[in-house]
Amino acid sequence: MVVLAASIISKSGKAIVSRQFVDMSRIRIEGYLAAFPKLVGTGKQHTYVETENVRYVYQPIESLYLLLVTNKQSNILEDLETLRLLSKLVPEYSYTLDEEGIGNTAFEILFAFDEVISLGHRENVTVAQVKQYCEMESHEEKLHKLVLQSKINETKDVMKRKASEIDKSKIEKNRGEKGGFMSLQSMGSGRIDTGFGSDTSISSNSGGFGSGSVFGLSTDLEPQSSNSKGRPPASASAPPKGLGMKLGKMQRTNQFLESLKAEGEVIVEDVRPSIGQSKPVAPPPSDPVTLTVEEKLNVTLKQDGGLGSFDLQGTLSLQILNQDDGLIQVQVETGGNPGILFKTHPNVNKELFSGENILGLKDPNRPFPTGDGVSLLKWRMQSADESFVPLSINCWPSVSGNETYVNLEYEVPPMFDLQNVVISIPVLALREPPRVQQIDGEWRYDSRKSILEWTIVLIDNSNRSGSMEFVIPAVDTSELFPISVCFTSTSTFSDLKVVNVLPLKGGNPPKYSQRTLLSTENYQVV
Repeated sequence: MVVLAASIISKSGKAIVSRQFVDMSRIRIEGYLAAFPKLVGTGKQHTYVETENVRYVYQPIESLYLLLVTNKQSNILEDLETLRLLSKLVPEYSYTLDEEGIGNTAFEILFAFDEVISLGHRENVTVAQVKQYCEMESHEEKLHKLVLQSKINETKDVMKRKASEIDKSKIEKNRGEKGGFMSLQSMGSGRIDTGFGSDTSISSNSGGFGSGSVFGLSTDLEPQSSNSKGRPPASASAPPKGLGMKLGKMQRTNQFLESLKAEGEVIVEDVRPSIGQSKPVAPPPSDPVTLTVEEKLNVTLKQDGGLGSFDLQGTLSLQILNQDDGLIQVQVETGGNPGILFKTHPNVNKELFSGENILGLKDPNRPFPTGDGVSLLKWRMQSADESFVPLSINCWPSVSGNETYVNLEYEVPPMFDLQNVVISIPVLALREPPRVQQIDGEWRYDSRKSILEWTIVLIDNSNRSGSMEFVIPAVDTSELFPISVCFTSTSTFSDLKVVNVLPLKGGNPPKYSQRTLLSTENYQVV
């Protein structure tokens, strides 16, 4: 048996991970890999394809192919055994068997391939041995990591010192500017009181610092006669407290912002919070175990009625905060929708799920990973039945003279309550917003994008249907499409529910919570 190369490629022929085991040109290996997708036929149950020079032994994994390129003299049984061993190793290092997951763990997978195949020949190893070999400690690696971490810590210390120096320079600069302004303001009063009486006061009727204005502050002085004894001298008018330098651009800036608001732009004003006021922070997940059911809709509706396409994709993900709570199994309950096809993660025991609706790892001694959510279950639903559509839109445009009258209507079936519904209708660039004559909800015109948005915060049993009517200048009615829709809901098509979380170590089960979300990914009327 001589294995020329091992690779994980997509169905389009893109090599995600590739390893060459014999002395052969790279161009030749790439040519073999590029020719493979053309040789694989659809609907065939074969696991190998032969050409004049090489043999391709492959196995589908999700939407990818695990491929071995061997010579024709190799033993096909040994090739299949090697392929089976590699297929068990890939899920050990990549939790998601897609291009992104394989690419993130490419080096770990390549190291595992090297432990299985050496110089084109298979080593007599098992999955456990390969994992042990790959996890063995290296003194050189430890030393390299220590040196790297010391450099990172040193760089952080330098950054902190530089930041402290910059802050100190800013504070000193601000103090200098404030001191200079206060000295000029005191000089602008036009008088110097010595404290020896009114006769010794020095006044300036013209010129000097007393006349004119300093930084916009009025310093008009009352002229003082030299014969007016006994009368207290008239001091310069002091500026009112709390007033500083007034910028003349403030009024023009406000006018500019008001004009943007009139055009439909959303202006976010910079409001500094007062002392003691803090912004609300979203609380982190507090429960040890969190299970999230998420479904995304891709729907295309036809403008003359009917359903163009309906595609639903869902996932059940698990998030664990503490490693001690990782040894668990999840018992679920499906809604019994016959159109939904469930698919478990390769590391999940499929027989246990199909028989008892329990999601658990094949190795019961292995805990679930902590940190970001791990997908346990995926499902998909495609249908041509219009009754499954959670929100249908009817648009009735009509041109009358120099105006176009547009009537829109939505309908929602009783099985769904929708939140944050936004229906976006494209309109031509207008000088003025459309004239909305009737609406159930709220509307907003975005002049930059030339889009009229119809917003309904909540659709439930009180407003299963609604309408909107607006008038715009005469246009071709086809320019009012496509109409885009986005919304969220806590009801799902799968009606998947988490019944219980079962601990494998015994004792009390960990506290868990379930989140459910249905959202739109691409929902249009074309």
